[in-house]
Amino acid sequence: MSGRHVHLVGSYPAADARQAMTIMAEVAGPHLTSLPDGEVGPRRQWITHILDALRVHPDVELRKDGDWSGYDTRPVFRVKRGHPLTAASLHLGHAAAAAESYEIFHMVREQYSLNGLSFQVGIPGDLDLALFAFGPASAMTRRRAFRDALTREIKEIAGWAGQDVLFQIEVPAELVMVATVPAPLRTLVARRLVSGMIKQVTAASPGTRFGVHLCVGDLNNKALKRPATAAPVVSMVDALVRAWPEGRPLEYVHVPLAAGDEPPPLRTAFYKPLESLAALPGDIKFAAGLAHESQEPGDQRKVLRIVEDLLSRTVDVSPACGLGRRSPEAARRVLERAVTLAES
Repeated sequence: MSGRHVHLVGSYPAADARQAMTIMAEVAGPHLTSLPDGEVGPRRQWITHILDALRVHPDVELRKDGDWSGYDTRPVFRVKRGHPLTAASLHLGHAAAAAESYEIFHMVREQYSLNGLSFQVGIPGDLDLALFAFGPASAMTRRRAFRDALTREIKEIAGWAGQDVLFQIEVPAELVMVATVPAPLRTLVARRLVSGMIKQVTAASPGTRFGVHLCVGDLNNKALKRPATAAPVVSMVDALVRAWPEGRPLEYVHVPLAAGDEPPPLRTAFYKPLESLAALPGDIKFAAGLAHESQEPGDQRKVLRIVEDLLSRTVDVSPACGLGRRSPEAARRVLERAVTLAES
């Protein structure tokens, strides 16, 4: 065995959680350390169902309508004048969905003899929810309500799943912001954004297990931004490791090297900044989001070798984001490709 594992980000195109988890376990089971429930149904489009539910929220009104056909055609909301927006009024659905899937997870884990496999639950960043819901002008002032609502759900899930659950914090907005600013400002901006992210982690109970999924967006399988190099990823990972609080394990960082329907670049120069992460603590796994259905296997192996040579370590293999926005056939190819790369 190579020592590599396969990391699956979250969503998978399946009829229900049982089918999604069964396919993932059947194809990649021995290579997995955690298993998401496939985020099926409305959750297949990440947070769009949460934001669409704001249409009927008593304290919120629509400012600009949208159909989610692109990043610029999403609905944007505002809090009604004289109304509060509180965590108590936000029901985001993560705990309810996890409760429905947890027993299925147990059955799949037992069926495929995957002892030690963790139940992975994706949690969006509070800033990401506020930004997509209310736009950049109001995001910072509205994020607290989302953070408190997410904290409530994390504690609820951890209350009945204990150490069996691994929470994945998902943050496209932060990485895209870092990728957008001039290079001299990346470190400063990354540290500022991570300091806000970390509040979500420290609000969780001690001992809560976490991973972080850095993302460049995957709405309709299209990235919000394709960085010119891996430098923004490096800035974010470095800031995360520096700021991460004690007592809440950071088990992995997942980084996107592909971007939506675009496979990872073949240019070594794109990955060169990763060299500065060679000192990443050994107990934090690095999941390389490079598995892609449209790139030849030999080119995929080349990218994997480049990344591992620069990091001076074995990495885990992953797609760049969840597979829910792909067809079932394409998702299966990515899943099989990840396994092949992990075994190479």
